[in-house]
Amino acid sequence: MKQDFDTTINEYLPLRDVVFCTLRQAILKGELEPGERLMEMHLAKRLGVSRTPIREAIRKLELEGLVVMIPRRGAVVASITEKDLRDVLEVRRTLESLAVEVACERISAEDLERLKEAGTQFQKSRDGGDLVELAQADMAFHEVIYEATGNLRLMSILNNLREQMYRYRMEYLKDTSGHERLNQEHARIYQGIYQRDKEMACQAIREHIDNQEAAIIAAIRENG
Repeated sequence: MKQDFDTTINEYLPLRDVVFCTLRQAILKGELEPGERLMEMHLAKRLGVSRTPIREAIRKLELEGLVVMIPRRGAVVASITEKDLRDVLEVRRTLESLAVEVACERISAEDLERLKEAGTQFQKSRDGGDLVELAQADMAFHEVIYEATGNLRLMSILNNLREQMYRYRMEYLKDTSGHERLNQEHARIYQGIYQRDKEMACQAIREHIDNQEAAIIAAIRENG
């Protein structure tokens, strides 16, 4: 277990929520790895809190499916499974197709420029070799599309889904051989939205997600 968690939490939240968000982000970002035991005493010491908020956070994480309780072992970070991945991507594929379709109708010239810049930033991050920075750049590209829809409910759902996708995204980005393909996929998505071609944009986003699913499943099977 890492000695510190690389997380940023709103200090105005109640303590129990701070602990929950800290552990949740640590799992999503891979700082707490699949199969790793969550020992209350150790976590309490690391975070400088009592065991009570740790225990409450673990219960909530179990409800989210990020933690499982194993007899004689206690709380363990849930493994990344094909079923979980397919479930998340099934929803993401549908909602992101909707997002790019709506974005084709509503995107402004300013947001088009932001989307182009996000694609450029992804390419720069790819060349830098920092996976965390690359993941952030990838998410930033998609966030511009979400915001371009102007649909606050859709944005909220997709942003929540984005959090659930983080650990899968990191697995995908570990394979550096796929980074150029990702860059090309972003370019096709941008081109479809720029031309306001719904069919082209939707096909590009679906292929983008399909390729991600295939690559992560291959990684899961290889590591399993």
